[in-house]
Amino acid sequence: MKARRQAKILELISQSEIDTQEELLRRLREAGFAVTQATVSRDMRELKLMKAVSPSGKYRYTAGREENPDLSEKLKTMLRDSAVSVASAGNLVVLKTHTGMAQAVCVALDAAHWEAVVGTLAGDDTIFAATHSAEAAQQLAARLSKMMG
Repeated sequence: MKARRQAKILELISQSEIDTQEELLRRLREAGFAVTQATVSRDMRELKLMKAVSPSGKYRYTAGREENPDLSEKLKTMLRDSAVSVASAGNLVVLKTHTGMAQAVCVALDAAHWEAVVGTLAGDDTIFAATHSAEAAQQLAARLSKMMG
């Protein structure tokens, strides 16, 4: 549950200009998570969220841009719990997950900020990750497969 909640936090802050813990708490509750302010605060600390200026000039929570070992560890946990298979196809990596988990895993993958990943797209149980080349896709698929356990 913690991994799903933290993935949802990353998804929320990537899609909206959330600037207070209270707003994040409200959004999580609206998304069906029964959380307390203390839990949200702890998650934010573990995710190492920071405030940055958005294009609109407003401060908002963001995840760091550098590859974060803590976020990579969270991705590893999510992959072990949710991933079914991974394969490369040309410059794409196709990651299959249990039904309903692709978006959460995709948010965690995006938050890891791996240089090999140009962009991602998630459905209900499938993630497409684009890379610069077929070789990069093969390496990414191998890395994800290793993380899956």
